[in-house]
Amino acid sequence: MVGAFLAAVNREVRGMHEAAYVLAAFALGSQLLALVRDRLLASTFGASQTLDVYYAAFRIPDFLFATVASLLSLYALLPVLSRLEQKHQGLVVSFLRQALFVFFVVMGAVAGVLYITAPWVVPWVVPGITHPDLVSLVRILLLQPILLGASNVIAALTQMRHRFFLYAVSPLLYNIGIIVGVVALYPYMGIAGLGWGVVLGAALHLLVQLPFFCKEKTQQTLPVRAAGKELLGVLALSLPRTLTLSAGQLSLLLLVGVASYFTAGSIAVFMFAYSLQAVPLTIIGVSYSVAAFPTLASLHAAGERAAFARYVEVALRHIFFWSIPATIMVVVLRAQLVRVILGAGAFSWDATRLTAAALALFIVSLAAQSATMLIARAYYAAGNTRKPLYFAAAGVLTTVGSALLFVQVFLSSDMVRAFVETLLRVNGVPGTVVLMLALGAAVGASVQFVYGFVLCMRDFNLSRSIYTLLFQSFAASVIGGAVAYGVLAATGAVGTINTALGLIVQGAMGGVAGLLTTALVLWLLGNQELAETLGAFKRRFGGTPPQLETTDISS
Repeated sequence: MVGAFLAAVNREVRGMHEAAYVLAAFALGSQLLALVRDRLLASTFGASQTLDVYYAAFRIPDFLFATVASLLSLYALLPVLSRLEQKHQGLVVSFLRQALFVFFVVMGAVAGVLYITAPWVVPWVVPGITHPDLVSLVRILLLQPILLGASNVIAALTQMRHRFFLYAVSPLLYNIGIIVGVVALYPYMGIAGLGWGVVLGAALHLLVQLPFFCKEKTQQTLPVRAAGKELLGVLALSLPRTLTLSAGQLSLLLLVGVASYFTAGSIAVFMFAYSLQAVPLTIIGVSYSVAAFPTLASLHAAGERAAFARYVEVALRHIFFWSIPATIMVVVLRAQLVRVILGAGAFSWDATRLTAAALALFIVSLAAQSATMLIARAYYAAGNTRKPLYFAAAGVLTTVGSALLFVQVFLSSDMVRAFVETLLRVNGVPGTVVLMLALGAAVGASVQFVYGFVLCMRDFNLSRSIYTLLFQSFAASVIGGAVAYGVLAATGAVGTINTALGLIVQGAMGGVAGLLTTALVLWLLGNQELAETLGAFKRRFGGTPPQLETTDISS
């Protein structure tokens, strides 16, 4: 049984849609576990200061991962590994081992400094929270970016060999570790147990990829001087990408810092909504961008610019095809989703309403965030890591600036506050000002996408046929959303069903009706993406082998 499992996860996957669906399937499993994790946290602690401390403790380790650990990102490693592969297969693993040694030395030194200075750094990062366990929890979590960063280095080889099953299993194991921390470690170790659960998950994330890495042949060792030269090349490529990734973490760090001044539980509400919107973002945006990247890198390296542009366009169209209906469905079903996923134990109805409202604001930028992921990877594949930094910088400036502006207007204008609370159905709920942070994040993500999309259309000479898809998908999704809302209204007043089973049935009926209607409208409009999707499933499950993507990118 173990052998069969290892054979399955080590299987090579070819074809963008097949790889994307494999990644999406595992991402769905991982996100379901993440929802279980969030439900356990919500039911155990509610929207409380304890959860505020837990989420605030991640900000420094996550920022460390986004800055130092991601300097050896797989997106900068892959082009170097591809070049070394052409010289000699054994050079790839030799170089990765040398890169891992450097990584552990540098990360260990930086994490050690942060461990010592944590009592002074932490209050500066989250000034609104004073809790005796915050510093110790941050110190435990400093192990997380070291383990995840090492796993990220090894993942360069995993993706290079198209082992998408193996790559996709890692996040699933990461969430299992966190769940173990909540269920098994917290009752005995307190809040420190939550931190050690995260470390366990990060260790599993790394360990599952080690056997494949260790099994690779190393018939030739790369000289130290040559390895150093290649490593400098990786860092040169990776630095702009690291700054791009840091921009997103910087935005999150600043927004959490602002939320720390709000009502107790505001950080928890903000992060719960952020995690919920990450479910479709991971399934759609991450899956397609990760699946497309290796082939994009190969096409650009081979000088096939027309095929490269066509590949980007196909991936973009399918991202919009999936993400726009998902956005409308989540907005319509937000109350049912949040209540079913988080509404248990100590998580109150007010916290549910506030989280649902924040989710609605976050999810508006789903298509923008998903497309931005692919656009950035298209530039990385083309060897241009600077332009993603430009539109990421625009995004972080817009996010933080607009969030602060919205908070100021919200607090100073009774009319604006009443309008927002009525629109999002949170009248009388304390702490609604946190919604302005979610709105700022959505605006920033949208500005980042528009800037990146304009550059991408120009630089890669993409077809304007993508605008036809946007119209078709939006129109069909709105009609489907209206049908879903009608089903909700017919099966009971929205928000008045109190049993979990009733909410699940109501939400499922509305969601299925809405999605079927959306698919029907797209079919009537002759939507190309719907036909390609059905064809990909037919090839995958109907026994028809997919063609190579360099010749048929719809496979």
